[in-house]
Amino acid sequence: MRDSDVRKALKERLHTQHVDDPHTVILEEMGVWSGSVRIDVAVINGELNGYELKSDRDTLERLPLQADIYSRVFDRLELVVGQRHATKAEAMIPKWWGVTVARYDAPSVRLEQYRPSQLNPTPDPYLIAQLLWKEEVLTLLDQLGLAHGWRGKRVKALHLRLAEQIPLPELRRIVRETLKKRTDWLR
Repeated sequence: MRDSDVRKALKERLHTQHVDDPHTVILEEMGVWSGSVRIDVAVINGELNGYELKSDRDTLERLPLQADIYSRVFDRLELVVGQRHATKAEAMIPKWWGVTVARYDAPSVRLEQYRPSQLNPTPDPYLIAQLLWKEEVLTLLDQLGLAHGWRGKRVKALHLRLAEQIPLPELRRIVRETLKKRTDWLR
């Protein structure tokens, strides 16, 4: 079972779940941590949910770093893992992550939920703010009356200002809404 088989099954499931919701955006390979790490699939609506895929052909070498970074950004996370890695991978992720096991059921892949996801208990406002591009941050700071004297600053300073000045629930909402409006994801 390959990554593409698991990805296809997950995309079909997510499409079925969200087909009638015009406020949901489903993205593949969304950049996190200033774009240096990419989650396999993200769903943006009233929450920011991430799905990391590990097929039977993948290794789990990068999973600890991915789990650490994704756990600072997403509201909920789900590991979609092949049977071969299921037990070992589950031990490498936080307990609040959901786990779905991908099983080959000829001619397709069947996804079986093993553990439902829970709400992230410790999101990091700075990493959430880092999901936004510099122009987006400046626009938000301007709308909030917080941009004066900050236009020439580096993007990291702007992300920090946004994270420090906006309460976390509002920051999460603003970031989700901004991401849903973005049309040019390939920067």
